[in-house]
Amino acid sequence: MLSKIAATLSMATVALSAVVSITPHDMFSSSIGVLGCHINTNRVAYWPLQPGCDSLCKKVTSNGRSVYLLHIDTSGGAYDISYDAWNYLNVGAGAKQQPTMGGGIPAKWEDAPMSACADLITTPDGKLPLMAANSINTYVSCPAGSWLHKNSALYNIQNSACTLGYNEVCSLDLSVSNQPSCPHLLGAQNPLSGLPVTNIAYGTGDEAVAVQ
Repeated sequence: MLSKIAATLSMATVALSAVVSITPHDMFSSSIGVLGCHINTNRVAYWPLQPGCDSLCKKVTSNGRSVYLLHIDTSGGAYDISYDAWNYLNVGAGAKQQPTMGGGIPAKWEDAPMSACADLITTPDGKLPLMAANSINTYVSCPAGSWLHKNSALYNIQNSACTLGYNEVCSLDLSVSNQPSCPHLLGAQNPLSGLPVTNIAYGTGDEAVAVQ
């Protein structure tokens, strides 16, 4: 009996950690609608796995170094991570300070508690910033007791680069409507400035403000 329990625990450990080839990703995006202006876009995981409702924080280790990443985007098959994070794991320096180039490097990843990624979310209340108009399906599809459902804020910003809409938090009462209520018109397309999302160019380390 004890041997069966040990085997089960061993399988669970394998399921929570794996060795993969990680590759650099230098253009921020989020398939679940997270806003780049309110998180650290240099610490994002772009993986084949669908982001979960509870396990959005990943620890990735390579070359004796580790980073914590927010898993908020789905890739076409590669285990991409933010270029700056990949560069740090590769050579121990940021992509702006010592930009490098190359393909996949072997790394181990595992689920981490959301508290380990708390400093990657920069909203005033520490809640994950989602687009009110475009992320509602993600929000309501997560159970009421899940981390994402309990710890997200719906912003009236229309794109992940934060160039359209209003930098305001909306409210949602699902007993009344499945549409958020915002101080301004939900989904407003007016230009929004002052919340730049910057990408670090692969190979050069140059910064450029995202426009989409």
